[in-house]
Amino acid sequence: MKNRLSFTLNGDRVEVEVEAYWTLLHLLRNHFELTGTKEGCGKGECGACTVIVDGMAINACLYPAMELEGREVLTIEGLTDEEGGLHPLQKAFVEHGAVQCGFCTPGMVMSAKALLDENPKPSEEEIRTAIAGNFCRCTGYIHIIKAIKAASKGR
Repeated sequence: MKNRLSFTLNGDRVEVEVEAYWTLLHLLRNHFELTGTKEGCGKGECGACTVIVDGMAINACLYPAMELEGREVLTIEGLTDEEGGLHPLQKAFVEHGAVQCGFCTPGMVMSAKALLDENPKPSEEEIRTAIAGNFCRCTGYIHIIKAIKAASKGR
């Protein structure tokens, strides 16, 4: 039995019918075709599926779609400007070599965005804490931390 939900997705009000067992990750990728949100582990341990719900970074693979009623969801696709240009945080990732294979990048960027929205000038320790749930096997985190620092200075 499907349930009807209404919520905001990347700034647009949407209505959708969902099955009770669907996760936010399933809904984003399979219904809305927003494939920037990745499924890594499927257990909330790698952070590849990180999106922002009501201002908080969450693991979409664990978040029940049924909990979306009236909420606001922001995905990596929602960061681009109206002309399709990159968000300053995305630009910083590119400029500082924080992108290697790119699999973790959307989740890492969304965790960083949630941090900078809450704390525009975080310390390195606060940055490390904010991205602690996001695993990257390519960059070693140094360039990622530099990119987030640079983005915070540009605000």
